[in-house]
Amino acid sequence: MRDAAVNTSPTHAVTNQPPPRAGGNAYRDDALLLALTKAMSGETVRELDQIGRYVLAPEALDLARLANESPPRLRTHDRQGRRIDQVEFHPAWHALMRRSVGWGLSSSVWEEGPRKAGNAHATRGARFFMMAGLETGHLCPLTMTSAAMAALMVSPQLAREWGPRLMTRQYDSANRAPVEKAGLLIGMGMTEKQGGSDLSDLSSRAEPAGNGLYRLTGHKWFMSAPMCDAFLMLARTANGISCFLVPRYLAGGERNGLAFQRLKDKLGNRSNASSEVEFSGAIGQLVGEEGRGIRTILEMVTLTRLDCALASAGLMRSGLAEAVHHARHRKVAGGALVDKPLMTRVLADMALDVAAATALSFRLARSFDGAGGDAAEGAFARAMTPAIKYWVCKTAPPLLAEAIDSLGGNGYVEEGILARHFREAPVNAIWEGSGNIMALDVMRVHARSPETFDAIVDGLSHDLGKAGTRTIEVVRAALALAARDEGAARIATEQLALAAAAAELRRLGMGALADAFAETRLGGAWRATYGMLDARFDARAILDALYVPAS
Repeated sequence: MRDAAVNTSPTHAVTNQPPPRAGGNAYRDDALLLALTKAMSGETVRELDQIGRYVLAPEALDLARLANESPPRLRTHDRQGRRIDQVEFHPAWHALMRRSVGWGLSSSVWEEGPRKAGNAHATRGARFFMMAGLETGHLCPLTMTSAAMAALMVSPQLAREWGPRLMTRQYDSANRAPVEKAGLLIGMGMTEKQGGSDLSDLSSRAEPAGNGLYRLTGHKWFMSAPMCDAFLMLARTANGISCFLVPRYLAGGERNGLAFQRLKDKLGNRSNASSEVEFSGAIGQLVGEEGRGIRTILEMVTLTRLDCALASAGLMRSGLAEAVHHARHRKVAGGALVDKPLMTRVLADMALDVAAATALSFRLARSFDGAGGDAAEGAFARAMTPAIKYWVCKTAPPLLAEAIDSLGGNGYVEEGILARHFREAPVNAIWEGSGNIMALDVMRVHARSPETFDAIVDGLSHDLGKAGTRTIEVVRAALALAARDEGAARIATEQLALAAAAAELRRLGMGALADAFAETRLGGAWRATYGMLDARFDARAILDALYVPAS
């Protein structure tokens, strides 16, 4: 009787707490994503609908939680003292990997050839975007595997040898030789202790071993996803920095000289393993030509930057959806929190960035799809990838911090997804080139081909119309300034990305959102936090257009 009295005590009644968001559909509930995918095939839409249901299913949310609460563990030796260098994962990780590999996140772009017509990147992008809102860590090896095919295409024999096993849509976590596995994953090792992003200071070396093979000796400070079956690695030969494909196990099943020193204790990305590795005499196959390794691996890096933008946009979308859900169900001073003018304007202001980041990321994916047959699209992909990656990935952490603030203490605790999203967000801004690297890459393309940017800015001017005249003037002035002053490269990069986002929103027919975004981000008004929309903009209409209320 005493227990029953405690359980029915009024102090234990839970009131004014929003219901769980689980059970919805991340595809059907996203008005912008529906608009971006409306031209896709019926089969694709049905698959996206399936993924949308999955990522908000209670069991999927539990898998994401468990994969992060039980991070991977490195076992360097077995119980008898033999070196094994294996990474163990919670079953939740493997369950997520099976789903995402099965949905083609590691392979679908290449399944019908590198010049496939249509929307392979955009279709995969929609899947990737939604899965990022569920759990981002497991996407790291899938991004690298998909992107690695671009580098392997430089060596047709390697592409023929490895391609079929990279595109099986079968997840095989076994620690054994690649030839014995149903499906393969590829990781990457570039960064060294002394160099960081400066690859010219590379110390790892590769010596010819006969039969077209090389032996690699050195170390990597960050080896992403060490559970992969092979790695693209840079090492120095007599002819300069070169790219190699280095399997984890050789054909006979023996280890290939990779000794993992430790797993990194990271701020976020906890479900995924990142390691330090030393190697001595590891067998590798040359990818591309000797001395052109950086150029070869940049084929991979460009694609990973697209995924950085898509993942950051997906995190932002998921995080703001949590905040909107909370505000619509939380009661304050006799009414719903979402109806309070200040809260509405904060959420609507955030929604503008989420819409812009999403539209811009999908615009970039579309340029990758068109690059093979359209010179203008190829130029857009080449010039705008670093700019879009820069702005989208830089925007995610402060937006997710504001989403946490919208929930208060309920957003700060680990039981929800916002704390995990916030910890996850910075990695995309760092991975494959931090902010300064992106800005400098933009200006390098500008220096080589200023006419490319002239054409891109002309296209933005067309999409923005007369209302964008001042914006285009600012973009041109910023690019000219940065061409003279390297220290202004971030200014030019951000102005370019903001203008492109406003132009894309307008091209998509979202004139009111485009106007609000342009006037608050490009109008010259000083702003450092969210909630700066004034009464000229219908904050509730902005919010409801992107986060459609339940009927």
